[in-house]
Amino acid sequence: MSKIKDNLIVILILAVILGMGIGLVVNENIIEIIMTLKHVIGQFIFFCVPLIIIGFITPSITGLKSDASKMLGSVLVIAYASSVGAAIFSAIAGYIIIPGLNIVTDPAGLKELPELLLQLDIPQIMPVMSALVFSVVMGLAIIWTKSKAIENIFQEFNNIMMAVVKKMIIPILPLFIATTFAGLAYEGGITKQLPVFISVILIALVGHFIWLGILYMIAGAISKENPKEVFKYYGPAYLTAIGTMSSAATLPVALDCAKKSPVLEEEIIDFGIPICSTIHLCGSVITEVFFVMTVSQVLYGTLPSVLNMIIFVVLLGVFAIGAPGVPGGTVMASLGLITGVLGFDASGVALMLTIFALQDSFGTACNIVGDGAITLMLTGMYGKEKSKA
Repeated sequence: MSKIKDNLIVILILAVILGMGIGLVVNENIIEIIMTLKHVIGQFIFFCVPLIIIGFITPSITGLKSDASKMLGSVLVIAYASSVGAAIFSAIAGYIIIPGLNIVTDPAGLKELPELLLQLDIPQIMPVMSALVFSVVMGLAIIWTKSKAIENIFQEFNNIMMAVVKKMIIPILPLFIATTFAGLAYEGGITKQLPVFISVILIALVGHFIWLGILYMIAGAISKENPKEVFKYYGPAYLTAIGTMSSAATLPVALDCAKKSPVLEEEIIDFGIPICSTIHLCGSVITEVFFVMTVSQVLYGTLPSVLNMIIFVVLLGVFAIGAPGVPGGTVMASLGLITGVLGFDASGVALMLTIFALQDSFGTACNIVGDGAITLMLTGMYGKEKSKA
């Protein structure tokens, strides 16, 4: 029982099943209460979004100053390029594949949700884009001025927001998701889309392996080494990531796997693997981009515009670098983009959080294996210089 209680995937699946079951059988009075509860929880989650951005982006920038070097600059550029490249790849696939899926967007025959019992709104302390700009400006300014006291404050704020995510947001997510699916089931449309969600999860998994193949081919070209001599050792790390859904928990195994490779240098492994486990989220990005496009088609009847997707992709690469190290951290960090750039409402956010979390372990596994490719790139760029020194 304790294992079930601690397993977020199991909890979310149960929340979806429970929510749909309730939504199919309750009357209008009960669904009115459920939708009011959903609204209040959603308002709290959205209130926390700018705080999460500030709490994670600013410390992630200031934390890099002590290692400011060419290698650090290179790994940041490569990790960002990989995330953005993966997002573009996923978006192109989305525009090609999603219109061919059997997605029912005709709302005919759906029930109408009742008015809320209580319209409790919790305004954000600042808009999401203001929070992002504030985070970047403060992070750079702290580095330039070497303001240790302010840096410590933001680091403490990071700890606070991590606690908020772990102890407040994550525990109420199942309730938020259950109430959302109750509403969707009450309306009558969501039951028609379950095969679609299964399909998009499988498509995302295929996308992970394609992108890993691209990364390792690039790494082999840069390093002039056989990339097979890296990824063939990553089986234990991949399985560990699937089981833990955590890059941090998988880090010791990933380091051990990388050090078995005869083509990677130990100093570069010790630098590259830990930092990439924090800032390189190519698998999570592939999934999120494909899923937001699918959810947009399911709930709103259309794919996001190309311009909005370009803005979303470019900013998502930044958000991924500072994403919190918790299950669904990439989506949590980018909730502001999902709502602000793509215009998702509470139902769209809940659906995104659910289907993303259901495959989060595979996204994490892709991230971890991709870190080996970036470390191989760094070996090709700096390994020989180090050996000559």
